Amino acid sequence: MPAPQASSGGVIHNIGYRRYDEQRLGRPQIVRALTWHSLRSAFGIGRGAKAKILPVLLFILICLPAAVNAVALATNPSGGPIVSYDLYLPQLRIVTMLAFVAFEAPNLVSSDLRTHSLPLYFARPISKTDYALAKLMAFVLACLAMVEIPLILLYIGNASQVHGPSAVWAQTRQLGPGLLYGAAWAVLLASIGLLLASTTGKRVFAICAVGIPLFFSWILANVLMHIGGQVFNPIASGQPPALESLAGLLSPFTLLGGVLRWLQGPPKPGVPIRQALQQTIIGHFGPLYGAVFVLLLAAAVAGLIARYRRVSVA
Repeated sequence: MPAPQASSGGVIHNIGYRRYDEQRLGRPQIVRALTWHSLRSAFGIGRGAKAKILPVLLFILICLPAAVNAVALATNPSGGPIVSYDLYLPQLRIVTMLAFVAFEAPNLVSSDLRTHSLPLYFARPISKTDYALAKLMAFVLACLAMVEIPLILLYIGNASQVHGPSAVWAQTRQLGPGLLYGAAWAVLLASIGLLLASTTGKRVFAICAVGIPLFFSWILANVLMHIGGQVFNPIASGQPPALESLAGLLSPFTLLGGVLRWLQGPPKPGVPIRQALQQTIIGHFGPLYGAVFVLLLAAAVAGLIARYRRVSVA
């Protein structure tokens, strides 16, 4: 009996996998899903219990002034609000957002670099730019939640203690600029945080890469402003010295404070300049603060996109 001849071609075996016959979603749906997944990851949702501890504690901490303000108004309505919409205890906001950005930005980008999962993302019909923008949108939304929800709670507490539509409308008008200022915080810090975190796949190194520059630039800016303030002579010049005014450009936090001061305009006559500001001293350099804010934001977004355009997917 002759031996069977070997087939020159391959053989396809049906091992019983079920075919997918439904509609296959495209690029917009993939970007939307990646954004939603990253937003959940920023607050530890879908991860272990330990991943939720820090964002929850930071969120509670940043909401405390709004809660205290509501209690103070309820017990003493004639005293007026103790927290403003725009400033909202700037030192507390700085510390809280610094910790949130430093610890949560690596969760969005560093883990994908460490586990080499980027080839799996780019095997789908999305580009490297889509990936970077999806991560950026997710982290901007996360930072918006951290900054804006306390302002909304503050507004609810204030509006519930006033009487009449005109008083409620006055509170609404004050809330609007505060929300816009909070949006500036979210966009700038999210862009810088993701750019710095994307430089390494190691979580500890990524936390240091984000936290150390943000913290020490803030300290340096405040030290230089303090040194410049020692030679401040309002009687002789009427303006703070250039060192004190320009030092705020060194840190994103003081830069944001300078932008707010510029948009608010000069302090009212008769009010000491530092008492009126309670934040960054800018002198007559307000337009420079605005220009640096726009340039820094554009550079951070462009740097993040360029970082993922160069990333290896092998």
